[in-house]
Amino acid sequence: MRRPGLRDARLGCLVGRKVDPVHLDLVAMVVEDYDRAIDFFVVALGFDLVEDSPAATDDGRPKRWVVVRPPDSTTGLLLAKADGAVQASVVGKQVAGRVGFYLRVADFDASHQRMLTAGVEFVTEPRDEPYGRVAVFCDIAGNRWDLLGPRLD
Repeated sequence: MRRPGLRDARLGCLVGRKVDPVHLDLVAMVVEDYDRAIDFFVVALGFDLVEDSPAATDDGRPKRWVVVRPPDSTTGLLLAKADGAVQASVVGKQVAGRVGFYLRVADFDASHQRMLTAGVEFVTEPRDEPYGRVAVFCDIAGNRWDLLGPRLD
């Protein structure tokens, strides 16, 4: 048994030390166009537009600080317009073609239908898994997401 405060070399942190509460605030998503991305996340997925403010790149060029967030969520997406060829090359491939984002909803069928009506591309049909109801969809950039709902019993 480890004593509180001992450093675990593999983790590079103090084990057993109480830390202040933390939460994941933002995840950056590289997009081609701010306004098209805002439209997708707000209209098609029902996210809230939390912020859309002027900003500047490290070298002073104009950009925008755009944050969208699911309703009543503390974690949001920072929509970052691709700046240059390297960033443009990862639009839609941020997790190498895997599902990398997970949107949990209370009413799977209603959310699925609303998203279909809004033109969201689903790449799988809904199915039941031990962890709940799921269907894979693509966002405006081509990133794959799981739409997750409660298990049907």
